[in-house]
Amino acid sequence: MENLKNKVVLVVGGGSGIGLGIGLAFAREGCRVVLAARTAASLEAAKKLPEVGAALLTKTCDATNRAEVGELVAWVTANAGPIDVLVYSAGVNVAKRTFAEIDPAEFDRVTSINATGAFNSMHAVLPGMRARKAGRIFNVVSLGGVRVLQLAGLPYTASKFAQAAVGTFANLESLPDGVSVTNIHPGETVTPLLDKRPVPPPAEQRARMLQPEDIAAMVIAVAKLPPRATVPEIVITPRHMPLN
Repeated sequence: MENLKNKVVLVVGGGSGIGLGIGLAFAREGCRVVLAARTAASLEAAKKLPEVGAALLTKTCDATNRAEVGELVAWVTANAGPIDVLVYSAGVNVAKRTFAEIDPAEFDRVTSINATGAFNSMHAVLPGMRARKAGRIFNVVSLGGVRVLQLAGLPYTASKFAQAAVGTFANLESLPDGVSVTNIHPGETVTPLLDKRPVPPPAEQRARMLQPEDIAAMVIAVAKLPPRATVPEIVITPRHMPLN
């Protein structure tokens, strides 16, 4: 198994939810972790978490802004070192998510964050990884990027299929250069996105869902694999929603 100590990990969308869970897991492995998110408040809260919070580096960044993403990658390289691992976990949804209700501007916003943000982040990080002939990218997609789920809604599923395609293409193109990309497709997970549902689920329903640390455990396992191994995709779901 690969030793992750001192690896430089950038988590875009690391202020909360799955991204934060993955960032904390890498920090516990001794990695130099940078969390990036749009809101400074979430990053400040992450730095106050016990055990590893104080060791985290943080920087605000809007993943839809290509120039900001480029500046983020340059900042991480200058302050932590060349990026060994990129995690893209930024994502949004909206309450009004059907053709009958959707505001087209909201469709564009969801697509821009979920899919274009993933492209921007990979596009900025891949040249350095390919030049060094090493690197792993974890693209946190969704079960809604594998199956069209009415519950997830139109803009979310459409954007997640696009995000998955971005990750798959990056993996196919970059494998010869020593870089691998893993698309991760979680089912229902306890994150702030649940509150964006038309009817947010009650506590007893949330108790049956995945937790961010479940997805983080899978990411760490793949990150520790030797460079000869690649895992193109992972589907992880709670028991009540198996993929079939």
